Amino acid sequence: MDRVRAIGADRVIDRNDDIVQCLGEEAVDVVVDNVAGPTFGAMLQVLKRGGRFTSSGAIGGPVVSLDMRTFYLKDLTLVGCTAWDEPVFPNLIGYIERGEIRPLVAKTFPLDQIAAAQREFLEKNHVGNFVLIPPP
Repeated sequence: MDRVRAIGADRVIDRNDDIVQCLGEEAVDVVVDNVAGPTFGAMLQVLKRGGRFTSSGAIGGPVVSLDMRTFYLKDLTLVGCTAWDEPVFPNLIGYIERGEIRPLVAKTFPLDQIAAAQREFLEKNHVGNFVLIPPP
């Protein structure tokens, strides 16, 4: 949590804390959740009416419980994302090359150490992304 604060987060909540108790119901406009699992319902509870939930992963578990009343009574928008439109990736690279954004890299691994990278990823002690470097 200290590492996340050090890169500029205003507030950090432990993944084991009750997010509804920490933030309150209807406290945020947007949730970006790549965890899912048992915390999914709470993520919808903290969304304001008209809020948006987006996800591109389910590392906490792919099957979730959804109270449809929360979904429709709050007029929520749920967005899943697995692919980008063609111009998105070149635009992203352009932002990086111009120094307008900086990817958060936790660690790099040679491609032949992919198993070690996966083991370290599963420890969940990193902040940022792991990058695999192909051989020259």
